[in-house]
Amino acid sequence: MSNGEIPQVLFVCVHNAGRSQMAAAFLHHLGAGRVRVRSAGSAPADAVNPAVVQAMAEVGIDIAANVPRALTAEEVDASDVVVTMGCGDACPFLPGKRYLDWDLPDPAGQGVEAVRPIRDRIRAHVVELLEELVPPHR
Repeated sequence: MSNGEIPQVLFVCVHNAGRSQMAAAFLHHLGAGRVRVRSAGSAPADAVNPAVVQAMAEVGIDIAANVPRALTAEEVDASDVVVTMGCGDACPFLPGKRYLDWDLPDPAGQGVEAVRPIRDRIRAHVVELLEELVPPHR
């Protein structure tokens, strides 16, 4: 990534129905156009987890229309930073890419009460990543 380019971040989890959807939504919302954001799954689900949709709506972010997407090597290649969340060996590794692994519980099958703390941890990670990628003007 050269100076002046917008950083591109890819969030990856297994089903692209929970953690990666929340992370992408937070980075898109908080980044306000300063970062390009994608999310994908190594084995995408049919729909975003309803408890995840509800938990994000509680913080004012609507992801109800989002659809899980399959991970492609092209998306990894186009990204400056790849954040994995429990996809293990299913995530392609390309040399020269920056990888971060966020160890977060999978919200699959959980109610909104269990999703809220995962959502809040993801938001904290995203805020930290955003400050690193696009430092605030001082």
